[in-house]
Amino acid sequence: MSVAVSPESWMCPPGWSGIVTLDGAILAVVPRPGLVEPVRERLLAHLGSGAGLAALTDLAGPSAGDVLGPAALAYLDKADFVPAPAQAESLPPGHGDVLALVASVPEEDAQESGLDETTSAAYVVRDGREVVAAAAYRPWLDTAAHVSVLTATTHRGRGLARAVASAAVADALANGLLPQWRARVEASRRVARALGFREHGEQISLRPGG
Repeated sequence: MSVAVSPESWMCPPGWSGIVTLDGAILAVVPRPGLVEPVRERLLAHLGSGAGLAALTDLAGPSAGDVLGPAALAYLDKADFVPAPAQAESLPPGHGDVLALVASVPEEDAQESGLDETTSAAYVVRDGREVVAAAAYRPWLDTAAHVSVLTATTHRGRGLARAVASAAVADALANGLLPQWRARVEASRRVARALGFREHGEQISLRPGG
């Protein structure tokens, strides 16, 4: 277990605490030194309980908005990849049609997807001229590819997320990156499992109270 002070860490929003578990290891970042020991003590107690990261919400403020997650973290080896048969169109990063999709969904869905933070090519499916599903990724430390997927609310449940995500994952693997999938909702976790991802940990972000 490791607890570090990093107020601008990518693991969580600025000023928040972020905690990740991966195959039994725990990494936490906190925004100020005074939180290191309280978080360390709570994590030590957590290690012995066997509970998920949802049990750590007492480290956050009193509002429901002070907690993001927990979300499952899944990874995909090339040998486990199960590509989707459908094809997806490729668009350059930051394409206006992809940004229009992001703007069309509720803000919570857009933030959950993180699609507007990606830097790879975007893989999309259209309904007419309109992009109704898109996936892309953001490289982390030249090792992992954090995959982001978003489907228009009117087109969900049709397999479009799997189609675009499959293309983005294939791109990441071709570039020698390890695809990473972060999912809070079960529907997203099902898409990841269909592509061959395996869950190895959890992530949660907490805005410190007080």
